[in-house]
Amino acid sequence: MASEPQLKNNPLHKEFQNLLDKDFKDRKLKENEIIKATVTEITKNFIVVDCKAKMEGMIPIEEFKNDDELSKLKVGSQIDVYLERIESFKGEIIISRDKARKMKAWKKMEKVFETQEEMTGYITGKVKGGFIATVEGLPCFMPSSQIDVRPLKRIDHLMNTPVKVIATRIDKNRGNVCVSRRAVLEKSKNAEITEALKSIKEGDIVDNAIVKATTDWGIFLDINGIDALLHVSDLSHGRVKKPSDLVTIGQKLKVKITKKDEKTNRVSASVKALTEDPYENIEKKYKVGEIHSGEVTKIMDYGCFIKIEEGIEGLIHNSELDWTNRNIKPSKVLSVSQKIKFKIINIDKETKRISLSYKATLENPWDKIREKVGEKVKMKINNITDKAIFGQLKDFGLSGMLHYKEISYDENVEQLKRFKKDEIIDVKILEIKDDKIRFSRRALEKDPLSWFKDNNKKVGDVITTRIHEVLKTGVKVSIDKDKKLIVTIKKVDLAKDSADARPEVFSPGNALDAKITELDLKLRKIKLSVKAAQIDEEKSLIAKFGEGATKSGATLKGIFEKAIGKKTKKR
Repeated sequence: MASEPQLKNNPLHKEFQNLLDKDFKDRKLKENEIIKATVTEITKNFIVVDCKAKMEGMIPIEEFKNDDELSKLKVGSQIDVYLERIESFKGEIIISRDKARKMKAWKKMEKVFETQEEMTGYITGKVKGGFIATVEGLPCFMPSSQIDVRPLKRIDHLMNTPVKVIATRIDKNRGNVCVSRRAVLEKSKNAEITEALKSIKEGDIVDNAIVKATTDWGIFLDINGIDALLHVSDLSHGRVKKPSDLVTIGQKLKVKITKKDEKTNRVSASVKALTEDPYENIEKKYKVGEIHSGEVTKIMDYGCFIKIEEGIEGLIHNSELDWTNRNIKPSKVLSVSQKIKFKIINIDKETKRISLSYKATLENPWDKIREKVGEKVKMKINNITDKAIFGQLKDFGLSGMLHYKEISYDENVEQLKRFKKDEIIDVKILEIKDDKIRFSRRALEKDPLSWFKDNNKKVGDVITTRIHEVLKTGVKVSIDKDKKLIVTIKKVDLAKDSADARPEVFSPGNALDAKITELDLKLRKIKLSVKAAQIDEEKSLIAKFGEGATKSGATLKGIFEKAIGKKTKKR
């Protein structure tokens, strides 16, 4: 056997070594790049490949199990591998099929992200917020919302099966990719819808629109595979409470296409467009002032809706429900499905609004009560405030007000304390204005001011009064015997001379002559003056006895004494 030095000196060995070195030099292998390799052997655990290196490379068979590549692989097949190291410390070449696939997939992903090209992937696992989808060997994230056009409870049928996806986001720094299966489905569906939209146009009538879903604001329809919206306002010319009350899922409807938007692929349909608008000739059927019958369909806080006929509704405002209470709660008067009579008070054809009145069909208590103005009636006290009493007429159900000034002629607010809630009292209806009643209790009695008419007294007359009460600022005097007519005489009007105008010199019960200086029976104003009476008396005496008295040296005292017949004493 030849020794190693002999082999090196052998010309044939040198020639073979030169050919081998030249062959490796021509191969130009570079680390961290994808290279071509030829399969030379397939074992149970490895795929052996020739990379044109000093020795063959071995790739774990697990790197070929993510797709169908292993079943197609055979000796002589060429595959791409990632060259990590040309020669390790053991002298082996380090290659990876998985990394080559990922690198290749990443480059392709960057390209298809710009073009939004569809790719095939496999959903291989579930993570928080979504799933792992392996696309071209590259693990990508698929959010839960992007797996289908609608939420799925189970996705077992999609696991490890080929699915079409589109890259929606790429993060080059982190090496993350987000993909969407939903975008592919929507893209496919939109293409189908676009094609299907060509077969319909606005104004078409469709007999087989299928109800897919209902909401409070409309119905979703399926028209030959196209989603269409039937808004609640297009269901009927009348008011619709809930679409679900009229249709069921799967029901077929006859509709008219009212709008088609090719940009958004949206279609709007209508049922009421198939029938004539009942408001078109409404003025021929119904007139303001007429009384008709209808059914209560809906009760709100502000009133009740009444079905006049199919597609036509009117509103009875709560102020038109009851004669006695303008703000009555509608549910206390009417109920849903109740048949009633009503009066039409207004028709607005443009806004399709009809105003109705229920109370106009009932007997109006105000007509009867107006006949009672000036008469005595009974009132039940409902409420007492600091200024008035509010009560309800016992036989009519109407309410009114009794002001404290109308309780008695002395107009004392303290009179309110005499009454209690729910007490029934006699009153007189003074006035009815704007559906408001004004009561009076004192009007049932004789007005003390009538004394002036009965006794033919007027401004300028002097009357005899009796002191009723002495005050610091004057005195109160009674004019009539029953002491119902009490007037205050102020201090400045008690005497001609200010020295005598002192209230304390007067006593209750004393007679006191006073002059009427002001009398307004409507405004109930009376003013008396003792001072004015004294001045008038003085002028009268002077005029009668004192003519030329100042010239003869006569004094006013002497004139008064002479007038009253007093004799002077002789000295």
